[in-house]
Amino acid sequence: MTRFPIRTLANCLAVISSVFLMATPAHADLDKIKASGKLTVAVYDDFAPFSGKSGGIDIDLAEALAKKLNLKLSLLPFPAGENVNDDLRNMVWKGHYLGFGPADVMLHVPVDRSLMMQNDKVEIFAPYFRETIQIVRNLKAIPDLQSSQSLIGKRLGAEKVSISAMVLLGDTDLRDKVQIFPTPIDALNKLKAGELDAVVASRAEIESVMHGDANFEITDAPFDRLPRKGWVNGLAVKKDELELAKVLQAAVNELFDNGEMAALFAKHGVKSIKP
Repeated sequence: MTRFPIRTLANCLAVISSVFLMATPAHADLDKIKASGKLTVAVYDDFAPFSGKSGGIDIDLAEALAKKLNLKLSLLPFPAGENVNDDLRNMVWKGHYLGFGPADVMLHVPVDRSLMMQNDKVEIFAPYFRETIQIVRNLKAIPDLQSSQSLIGKRLGAEKVSISAMVLLGDTDLRDKVQIFPTPIDALNKLKAGELDAVVASRAEIESVMHGDANFEITDAPFDRLPRKGWVNGLAVKKDELELAKVLQAAVNELFDNGEMAALFAKHGVKSIKP
């Protein structure tokens, strides 16, 4: 599932100001983290290609961040809540009512102005990935894609409770041929098996499954309701943990500068796009 409220997708930011890093640092938790010898990182569970039982981009990023801080990684996978506000409360500043969390840092947090305004107890920073919704199609079934009209009568797939499903089911010319799947990976595997003609999903999800197969083409999805620039994902820590944020921001910068971030994404078949 796309870990971002649909109503805020169009308000995504490409970058975030680092002015907060200039403020007087709070060392308490960072000192505690260093003394413990481990960095606890919250990641969404069952969220391919970013996290899952077999690993993922965010899991590798968590490992890389812990290594940059000379700490061992303590991974805290968690199920997505009703919205990102719930996830930030459970994983960043308060902890879950079931007794786990909070973590030292949470990954895959939308770097979004409205989300920041709604969550004054967290600091969202270090954007590391820009995501977009795209369409991948079987070139034999749909050789040319000029507009959504090219999809009429075609077998289309999307993940349940997602912006991809919303735009497909919202089109009266297409909805009768739309099939909904538990995950986008399920839909993409059906496409590869020849049981669908096209799938609408996130770029990362598509690239991780299709691996540049020449029989399929990935393009922007031809729906006006989608945010063309996509949205940006970053990190989040408690609001007063500016020193922790500072060292994590430096670690992310270094991962970009030395090529490690690109290699980390490429390992999972996904192109790294710096926000």
